[in-house]
Amino acid sequence: VQLQASGGGLVQAGGSLRLSCAASGSIFDIKSMTWHRQAPGKQRELVATIIAGGGTNYADSVKGRFTISRDNAKNTVYLDMNSLKPEDTAVYYCATGQGSVCAYYYTRKLTSADFGSWGQGTLVTVSS
Repeated sequence: VQLQASGGGLVQAGGSLRLSCAASGSIFDIKSMTWHRQAPGKQRELVATIIAGGGTNYADSVKGRFTISRDNAKNTVYLDMNSLKPEDTAVYYCATGQGSVCAYYYTRKLTSADFGSWGQGTLVTVSS
């Protein structure tokens, strides 16, 4: 499946954005969908995960502010970002994941093999 991320842009601190990740095919049977981000000069980090059953998991840095959801009928995964901070500035990527439970992503050291298809990234810039 091919993924295309969109929805990034420039927003003031405290604002909100919704990112979308559209898949070229059905996401119904995909074990999990994930959102990652990479800030300038930093490593890419996993920020949100949603498994096929609907369970979700978030990085501590975004917990309570970001919400991941999936619409299987539209083959689309969303990342709703609220109360944005300048430190949320990054390129955001979506990817398919190999884990079928959320614990897969926080009980082990993740590598590139844990993720499959990647979207092209969408830039989010939060101004102070």
